[in-house]
Amino acid sequence: MRLNSEDSRTGRAGAETHVSGEQAQENGAGDDETSSVWDVVVIGAGPAGASAAHAAAVTGRRVLLLEKAELPRYKTCGGGIIGYSRDALPPGFELPLLDRVHAVTFSLNGRLSRTKRSRQMLFGLINRPEFDAGLVDAARAAGAEVRTGATVSRVEQHGPGVPDRRTVAVIVNSDGKGGEEVVYARAVVGADGSASRIGAHVGVKLDQVDLGLESEIPVPASVAEDWAGRVLIDWGPLPGSYGWVFPKGDSLTVGVISARGDGGATKRYLDDFIARLGLAGFEPSVSSGHLTRCRADDSPLSRGRVLVCGDAAGLLEPWTREGISYALRSGRLAGEWAVRIAESHDAVDARRQALNYAFAVKAGLGVEMGVGRRMLSLFERRPGLLHAALTTFPPAWRAFAGITRGTSSLAELVRTHPLARRALGTADRS
Repeated sequence: MRLNSEDSRTGRAGAETHVSGEQAQENGAGDDETSSVWDVVVIGAGPAGASAAHAAAVTGRRVLLLEKAELPRYKTCGGGIIGYSRDALPPGFELPLLDRVHAVTFSLNGRLSRTKRSRQMLFGLINRPEFDAGLVDAARAAGAEVRTGATVSRVEQHGPGVPDRRTVAVIVNSDGKGGEEVVYARAVVGADGSASRIGAHVGVKLDQVDLGLESEIPVPASVAEDWAGRVLIDWGPLPGSYGWVFPKGDSLTVGVISARGDGGATKRYLDDFIARLGLAGFEPSVSSGHLTRCRADDSPLSRGRVLVCGDAAGLLEPWTREGISYALRSGRLAGEWAVRIAESHDAVDARRQALNYAFAVKAGLGVEMGVGRRMLSLFERRPGLLHAALTTFPPAWRAFAGITRGTSSLAELVRTHPLARRALGTADRS
């Protein structure tokens, strides 16, 4: 039985990818020259998965990207593209920007509003359906095969259905009726979102779960013009909560996020926020919710020949819950190291490469997450202090602008600015 991809532009396309364990052994599935085993299979075609597929495919390896939905599909996301996200995009990728942000209005639960402006663009705004589809197109152009409508139920690294120790079996339900197909790979990247089945296989541990609620609100041209080039960030009434308004042409993305646990309070915050903005009379085109999950410090990033990245690994900034840049950066790393794992001839070398991937993630994104956790702790207790600093203390605003542009990071800010380091140190002791 053949697992077909969307296209067959290269000689690597159209490989026989569904065979039984016995057939795989007979056909030499442990042999590098077999066409029945993909070098890398990536599960999930969001920013993390598409980036992983692109990074692996540009090396010339046989890469299969599996996505359960049909593309493009809606995702709950503010759609802010900061500098680190732009830097992590595939070469030549053109961002489908709907607006360019040069001003930020900050408010403290609707009070003390103040707008800060910048001559340089702070960040861009996109719609996720177009953005994600563009990243998948880039992965396909690099040589990856793409299959949509393919739900992965599990992966197996041992047992009778796995032909050898260098192979991972990916179990796919592609007909919606319970029928299973098997895809074999030398390495697997799990990028299947915050409720990841691959993350469960790896044993990902989470220590922060937040609830985000969002509405896409079409507005008249006069309202859209008032918001063009400007976003609103409102520090909310719940500990660690905030709301946002992101303009996207003829619509506004309005959302809030807070710690999971009291969904009713989060919903009331969103309703009050929309009413306060004078937008309650406009009918949302989409209303949605999403859980964001941050990994624990000791959470694994791999198991055997399986890696996880992006939301599946719990990689996002704990304070702002910004996840796109984390998805793009961790996805690229996962794709690069998945190729090395695919080339490993034994479990010891595969484990070494997986540890190298974990080290690369922790040395960069992990450090930033650690600072983000400390910022969240400070913000939960003293939101007014943060608001005052950003709106009245120029160095704080310049630091915020540098982070959004990608010329600095939270970790670099704490490392190079004694005042920021002292503020977080005080928060740690309180």
